[in-house]
Amino acid sequence: MTEIIGSIWWMVVTLGLLVTFHEFGHFWVARRCGVRVLRFSVGFGSPLWKHKAKSGTEFWIAAIPLGGYVKMLDARVDDVPEEDKAEEFSSQSVWKRIAIVIAGPAFNLIFALAAFWLTASSRATASSASMASRWQPGPKRWISCQAAY
Repeated sequence: MTEIIGSIWWMVVTLGLLVTFHEFGHFWVARRCGVRVLRFSVGFGSPLWKHKAKSGTEFWIAAIPLGGYVKMLDARVDDVPEEDKAEEFSSQSVWKRIAIVIAGPAFNLIFALAAFWLTASSRATASSASMASRWQPGPKRWISCQAAY
């Protein structure tokens, strides 16, 4: 039973990390493109933790970490005062909007590659060390390798 609970726990932690990296990709690129971010939320439901930054962005961590969102200033959703139009999502160039939308999946890809590299390099180090301890130089080693094929 504890094995099942442990598996569920690590699944939730992993999904939470993936969601966080994904949403952070949207957030980071939106900020770099000059779009005002109103809220960065990881999880669904009522917030367990809230923080309002000096920039005006609200950061939320909610109870169910199976999703999240980045709420940006957008004239399609809210009335935007004329002085804030430059920081609004839909008034940005097409290339900036494409970059903001693609940033989430791109950050997931970067996260996956980094996780794969860390896993592979840690295993390669361990297996290289164990193989080096078993290595016997000389022609006998070469003959035994050929015999295996």
